[in-house]
Amino acid sequence: MRPSKEEYYLNIASQVAERATCLRRKFGAIIVKDDQIISTGYVGAPRGTINCCDLGQCPREAANIPPGERYELCRSVHAEANAIIHASRFDMLGATLYLACIDAKTGEFTPHTRPCKMCTRMIINAGIERVIVREKPGEYTEYLVADWVWENNNHLMENSGGY
Repeated sequence: MRPSKEEYYLNIASQVAERATCLRRKFGAIIVKDDQIISTGYVGAPRGTINCCDLGQCPREAANIPPGERYELCRSVHAEANAIIHASRFDMLGATLYLACIDAKTGEFTPHTRPCKMCTRMIINAGIERVIVREKPGEYTEYLVADWVWENNNHLMENSGGY
């Protein structure tokens, strides 16, 4: 059976994730526009610096920091950021970012994954239109970036007394 385009691109993002160097989560991202892959990225230390997989330790894990917190202590550049860095904004306008996350210890897909706040900001600024995240083979969640902008603005207005 022929996979859907979403499955096809999520399969590629999953393969990109296999290059990840993080000891916690292997993320892979690809940016696609008009059925053309614009860019790929995986989570890993900045170029020329030592990867956590080569060090044999994760500073956040060593400090018992829960997932999703204190990213400033992470040695890695996120997959979404790496994919955005390697593409031109013109090519990303209206594109879709496909994201896969694999638990480095179990090899299983990590469900309910979303880009972190910093990557969400970069995705918005890049002009990407949709983000599709693998939940497990055959299942994914689609996010519309315009909804993230609306949610952010609505939250700010509610908390600033603007309503």
